[in-house]
Amino acid sequence: MKLNELLDYTGQILQVARFKDYCPNGLQVEGRSEVARVVTGVTASLSLLEAAREQGADLVMVHHGYFWRNEDARIVGIKQKRIKLLLESGMSLAAYHLPLDAHQELGNNAQLARQLGFVVDGWTGEQDLIAYGRTAVEMTGSMLRQHISSMLDREAILLGPGEKPIRKVAWCTGGAQGYMEQAIALGVDAYISGEVSEQNLHLANEAGVVYIGAGHHATERYGIQALGAHLQNRFNLEHHYIEINNPV
Repeated sequence: MKLNELLDYTGQILQVARFKDYCPNGLQVEGRSEVARVVTGVTASLSLLEAAREQGADLVMVHHGYFWRNEDARIVGIKQKRIKLLLESGMSLAAYHLPLDAHQELGNNAQLARQLGFVVDGWTGEQDLIAYGRTAVEMTGSMLRQHISSMLDREAILLGPGEKPIRKVAWCTGGAQGYMEQAIALGVDAYISGEVSEQNLHLANEAGVVYIGAGHHATERYGIQALGAHLQNRFNLEHHYIEINNPV
C-alpha cells in the first residue's frame, strides 16, 4: 500500500495531533512510496536498522526515533550512520512516542497491563499517561516484583515495603519515575515504571508505597508489537518485530 496512506491511518488511530511531545511523531525519514513489509522495534538503533534491512523492510516503525528536543541538529557521527543506512536502503522510518504510550488499546501502558494481568480502571495525569487499576489477585510487593520479573524476563527492582499487600496499582512505562507522587495521590499500593531515580527510594519508604522499576526497554516492547500486528491484520501487510535486547 501507499506509505502516505498507511501513515495517515496510523496517525489518526494514535491521535498524534493531540499530543505535545519531545520529538516529531510519524514519518521521520522518507523512503519507498510503497509498503509491503513492516519491521517494528523499540528504538531505531543501528542494530535494528541493519536487522530490518536484512528482513527486506520497506518501513521501520519504532517507539524511540530521532530528532529529540534540544539534541544536536547536525547529521554527524552516529546519527549520520543511521540515516545513511535508511537512505541507501530505501527504508522509511516512522516513530510514535507519547501517542504510543497513551493509546488505550495498542499503547505501551495498555499492553503492559495485558502482559501483567492488571485490570485497567482508568487513565490520568498529563496527557493521560498514567494508567491505574488492580492486580488480578492480592499479593505482596515482593511477589509482585517476582511476577513482573518473570513476565518481562528482566530482574525488576523493588523499593519500599516489600511485604505490603498489593491490590491497587498505577503504572507508566519507560522513564516515568517522576510521576510517582501523582501515583501516590491516587491511593495506590504500588507504582510501576521503567527506570529508577534516587528520590524514588525516599518516596517509597516515606509514603509506604511500593515502587518497582521494571526496565525502560522491557516495559516498552509491547505497544509497538501491537501496532504492527494491527496494521498487518487491517492492511494484509507483512510484519516482523525485531527484539534488540537492552537491559536498561
